[in-house]
Order: sequence, then structure tokens, then C-alpha cells
Amino acid sequence: MNASPVYFTDMRCKVGVSLLQKLDSLIRRAGLESMDMGQKYVAIKLHFGEPGNLSFLRPNFAKTVADAVRTLGGYPFLTDCNTLYVGRRKDALEHMSAAQENGYTVLSTGCQIIIGDGLKGTDDVEVPVRGGIYLKSALIGRAVMDADVFISLTHFKGHELAGFGGAIKNIGMGSGSRAGKMAMHANGKPVVDQTLCRGCRTCTKFCAQSAISMGENHKAVIDHEKCAGCGRCIGTCNYNAIVNNFDAGSYDLNCRMAEYAKAVVDGRPHFHISIVNQVSPFCDCHGENDVPLVPDLGMFASFDPVALDQACIDAVNAAPVIESSILSQRERTHHDHFTDVHPTTDWRSQIEHAEKIGLGTAKYELITV
Repeated sequence: MNASPVYFTDMRCKVGVSLLQKLDSLIRRAGLESMDMGQKYVAIKLHFGEPGNLSFLRPNFAKTVADAVRTLGGYPFLTDCNTLYVGRRKDALEHMSAAQENGYTVLSTGCQIIIGDGLKGTDDVEVPVRGGIYLKSALIGRAVMDADVFISLTHFKGHELAGFGGAIKNIGMGSGSRAGKMAMHANGKPVVDQTLCRGCRTCTKFCAQSAISMGENHKAVIDHEKCAGCGRCIGTCNYNAIVNNFDAGSYDLNCRMAEYAKAVVDGRPHFHISIVNQVSPFCDCHGENDVPLVPDLGMFASFDPVALDQACIDAVNAAPVIESSILSQRERTHHDHFTDVHPTTDWRSQIEHAEKIGLGTAKYELITV
């Protein structure tokens, strides 16, 4: 397969030129204007951020994309699907309130917000996964699939179970309904290292399945019959006491996520943008964010989500580490920032499987704008 073009612009701004102007120039140069959007519904898939987290993408980025879509005759809307874990985005009412709290409104973005899988996360569509190896179909939020054109707008970052969170994760995991998220998380049940557990009960507050309880020794215990394997507890434990018990957990999750992403974009026009700033070690689903791993790097855009993710990975791994970040506390033995932060993850499986099923290619040509 030939290398896919990935367009890039850095975060430097001359006096009189804003980042938003640079983003508009980037997406137009990358080919957004070649897409037929006239009188078509355009889903802009992004993550509104869990309240308390301040590393999510500012609404200004979304407004720039929505404005560009509108100039091309499209009808843009912002969308995300409800979460599997306990938090402020587990149903449409709380989800929209959380989005508004983080600044996402009609006034700030110039377009409407629609929660993709409805009020309780049950409004989904079963979509075939062409070439799927793990899954033959995917449960995708109905509003996401009703759109004529699909655009992903991603905050690129680390992730405690997937290794990294980029375009593939934003599309695949983010577009899955609650049932779809359960299907992707089916493997990989975490366990508690009793020698490290402090009995603080933090993990019990964040388990949407009520699968974690306190044992006779006042240490956490996970009931694997109830556990969905979402990995939320891994990220919430301050003592590294909860780990993935299965080596295949991260691998299988990444593969299923790639298959979901393919189901979302197959058969319709799609375009992808990643903002590599505030590269936090954990997902924006957390109600907090840690010091970024590396300095702000820039903005990337491509028609190929796999090439886009690979370009962002390479850029982050080539960047200097911020010494006050979690990476400064790790032994950097892997020569890979994502694996050094989350050594039990297997982020490469996400890229490799996406290539195998025909979602895109990891080969890219970087074009600086």
C-alpha cells in the first residue's frame, strides 16, 4: 500500500496569525474542500472531556472545523457517545451538561451537540465489520451512523489500557454505544495486587459495574463475573495496585477498537484531525489530568486515520520528555514514551490490526503546512 499523506503544522504563531487560522489552513490544504458536503449532515466526533479534566480540546478547535464545514455547504454537529464507566457522561443529560460546563455550547461552537447513542446509551445501530476478525458487527450510536459525512477531531494522548488514544480510539471506542463499549472491553479483567493496595476505596467509586468490593483484609477485590474489563480502575488507583491480569487484554481491546473504527467510516466520506497538545498520560475520561509527557507539538490532518495515528506517535516519541511528568519517574527502557508510561499495554496492536483489516496504512508522507 502506498504511503498516505499526513499534513502537519506546528504550534508556532506569528503576530497576527492564530492557531485557529493555522488549523483552518491545515484542514483545507489536507483536502477538506474536496469533500462533497452540500446539504449533508456532517458528524464531528470528539471528546467533550470529563469535568475536572483540563487537557481536553478547547471548543475553539471544534468551531473552526464546524465553520469550515458550513462554508462548504454542510450541516455540522458535534457528537460523542455515552460512557461505560461512572462519571458525568454516562447518559445524554449529564453528558450534555458536562459538555456545556467545559464550554461546548451552540454559541461557542456554532453548531448543535447530539449525543450519538441517545438518552441512556441504548440508541444504536448494528453495523457490519467488513473484514472483521474479532467481530462481525459493531453497535454504533445511531446519530453517528445517520450522518452523511464523518469527521474525527481528536486530542492525541496516552491511555492506560490502549497505550495511546488517537484517531482510531476516538472513532472506534468513542462511537460505540454502551453495549458496543462492553463488546470491545469483553477481554482483559484487571486484578488487585494485595501487597500494594492501601484500602482507600477510590476504585470502588469509579466502577460502573459495582464489581469492586473490600475484602476481609480491607483490600480491594474485583468480581470478574461483574467486571466489564474497561480498565477505568487501573487509571484511578494512585498506588499502581490494579493491573491487567491478561496479556491479551490490551491487544484484544485495540483490535476490536480498530474493527469498530472501520465499521464507522466504511462506505462514506471521512476525514481526520488530531491535535497534539497537552499530551496527558491518561484518557480525557478522567476527572483530572496529569502534567503533559512532552511539549505541545502541533496539529495533523489526513484522510487516513491509521497514518495519522502513526505520524502522531512518531512525533511524540521524537519529542523531549517534560521532566516534571510521570515519565521522569519511570525507567525509560523501552525507547517509547507510551510503553514507558504504561508498560502492560500493547499500542502497536492497534496500528497493526487496523492495517490488516484495511482501515488504512501506517506508511505516511508528512507534509508541513
